[in-house]
Amino acid sequence: MHDRSSSTYRSLLISALILATAGWTGLLLLVMSTLPTVGPRWLFFFLFTLASTGTSLPFIWMLNRRLRPDSFASPAVLLRQSLMLTAYFELCLWLQVNRSLTLSLAMLLGMGLLAMEWLLGVLERSTGRAGR
Repeated sequence: MHDRSSSTYRSLLISALILATAGWTGLLLLVMSTLPTVGPRWLFFFLFTLASTGTSLPFIWMLNRRLRPDSFASPAVLLRQSLMLTAYFELCLWLQVNRSLTLSLAMLLGMGLLAMEWLLGVLERSTGRAGR
């Protein structure tokens, strides 16, 4: 049985696989073959963005299917939620570089990003863009 979610989101999940493979392979090669100077450090953050977006996208899709079985989130919403989670990971990683990340700061950042995502969802539902 083919439902709307599996056929519509196949290209999104294929791109997530490509992102995750490119990101994790690049990170492995980068960590194994370079010294942590300025250029490789920025490349590390870029590759980590690819890897975490590609890895989190299927989990976000599964969570949306499980928690909202009556309505499907659009691929744009899934990508936005995955990028929001990636932004959280990147912020925590950036703050950890200079050892200023604490548990309370990580929790506040997470709550702030969750509140921002909730407000974006409310805005989508109020303007009628949620079904598109």
